[in-house]
Amino acid sequence: MYFSDPHPMKHCKWLCILLFFSCTVQKINKAVRTSDVFEKGHMGFMLYDPVKDKTLVKLNEAKYFIPASNTKIFTFYSSYKALGDGYINGLNYTYQGDSLIFWGTGDPSLLHPDFKDSTVVEFLKANPKNLFMVDNFEQLSSYGPGWSWNWFPYYFAAERSAMPIFGNVLRFSKRAELAEASPYPKSVLLPLMPSNRTTPENYFIQRDFKKNTYEYAINKEKDSLTFATDKPFITSATLTKNLLQEAVGKQITLLENKGITQGPHEKLQTVKADSLYAQMMKISDNFLAEQLMVLVSDAVLDSINIRAGISYAKEHYLADLPDEPQWVDGSGLSPQNMFTPRSVIKLLQKIHSEIPMEKIKAYFPAGGESGTIRNWYPADPGEPAYVYAKTGTLAMSTALSGFLITKSGKTLLFSTFFNNYTGSSSVQKKELQKLLYFIHDKY
Repeated sequence: MYFSDPHPMKHCKWLCILLFFSCTVQKINKAVRTSDVFEKGHMGFMLYDPVKDKTLVKLNEAKYFIPASNTKIFTFYSSYKALGDGYINGLNYTYQGDSLIFWGTGDPSLLHPDFKDSTVVEFLKANPKNLFMVDNFEQLSSYGPGWSWNWFPYYFAAERSAMPIFGNVLRFSKRAELAEASPYPKSVLLPLMPSNRTTPENYFIQRDFKKNTYEYAINKEKDSLTFATDKPFITSATLTKNLLQEAVGKQITLLENKGITQGPHEKLQTVKADSLYAQMMKISDNFLAEQLMVLVSDAVLDSINIRAGISYAKEHYLADLPDEPQWVDGSGLSPQNMFTPRSVIKLLQKIHSEIPMEKIKAYFPAGGESGTIRNWYPADPGEPAYVYAKTGTLAMSTALSGFLITKSGKTLLFSTFFNNYTGSSSVQKKELQKLLYFIHDKY
């Protein structure tokens, strides 16, 4: 028996839409696979529609790549699971008779030049007990696995520590209206030494390789100069104790860690984790990423062991990834990190399903607007950002993974890796910018 279709035009409309999207996906696939730019290195790419639970495009999605700062997506998710978005534990402490004994949790906010949180300082100032700081610094190496020794002068490789103070950096800055530059902190423990050398540049500041002394010079011909630069200092329990003692204005005695940190103790809350996530993700702050993984370890294992924190996260938060991550630090500075695009997509799925989109937009850099992609992936004039994604850059390694919002209102997940290319990464970025805009415009 023959039944006529009561809505032939409606079915035709849906068929046309399906054919249009199918054609669009084919064009995206072709653009990825036949690009002269993309083929000049080892590329991995995956585009996924979470509503349809469908992979739209994939290339080398099961192969491992060096992710660089895409590692911070793993750090962010693990931190969010372990710490939430409330206040973090900034200090562990216990009382013994007339003594207050305390030790670090990895909290990076203590007098940090951007956060300047003084909760710990005010707590110690107000306490009438004798102050003792436990030296638990040996539990955490200053540099991560595979980090390069010659990164020592640069903020992107500021040292990790059990109890950071001032962000483990000296910030040297000048405002246009001031004749002189000034350091933060102003401390005799981090001496500045004016240089007799002249500089053709605006300024320079350089720390000695083996000690915490800084040589600096400023071009006097540029009175309106404005700048700020962060230079790491060599961390130690003794230096941290002395800097904290200066800030508190009371004597602090350093104690050996003879099992004290394993005993019962209380916790002091400091800053909200939200503020750490946003800065870590938007400007790709390596120091905050490393210290967040220390905080994860403190929260879930009551220790400050990054390796143990990563192992815990892999077992409890990331066991459902299709390929086990080779994950060794919080920031992605190490070339020993290796992930697959499909594992990153699975992680983005988890983030998308567990964290409200407005929070994701607050944490991730926004194309054309904020963070490390403020000069890339701009939306059309008057339109909101359509790319919210984490960048990654190391020598011969570039990555971008995150969320892409199309003009039709869909939110897609994508992960892109480029490894083993020569020349500037801007060539790949320009090509990727064209591809992502095409997806945004047509899908």
